Amino acid sequence: MSDIYELTVAIDLRDEISEQELAELSWHLGTGSQPERLSIVTEFPVVVEDDSGIPVIEDDPYPLLAGRGAAWRVGGVLCSALAPRADLSWKGWSLTSRQEIHPDEFEKVGELLCWLAARAHETHRLGDGAAVGIGSLRFYEAEVPDALQVESGRVNWPV
Repeated sequence: MSDIYELTVAIDLRDEISEQELAELSWHLGTGSQPERLSIVTEFPVVVEDDSGIPVIEDDPYPLLAGRGAAWRVGGVLCSALAPRADLSWKGWSLTSRQEIHPDEFEKVGELLCWLAARAHETHRLGDGAAVGIGSLRFYEAEVPDALQVESGRVNWPV
């Protein structure tokens, strides 16, 4: 049995993102190279064995929303895009991503989603403004996705 989910992110971001943050965000989306210093999601710990067979923790950064091509379990295509937006009413960025994700990745991807939610345009604020609608999550066998929101710095993973 597989624990794969379809993660769809669709969010507009205010124009308050530095060049370094844009470079890192592009890397996470698979459209840019890895920057020397990470500031959005900063730690990617992984346990490996050293030459003596002793477990050690190393940092092994990887882009979080960079899947491309045919999806393995959820059907369709995996993709991510970031585009500048400059309507008459406001300036910023539009981001869309469709990925396959395993629950083991929820924590790291959640860090990135919380960062995005903190920079979301006001149109993504829900109700009293405390929650931000960021996309959806669907178990690969489910027919209907669940809404995905960030509230108080936490993703409400509906699983």
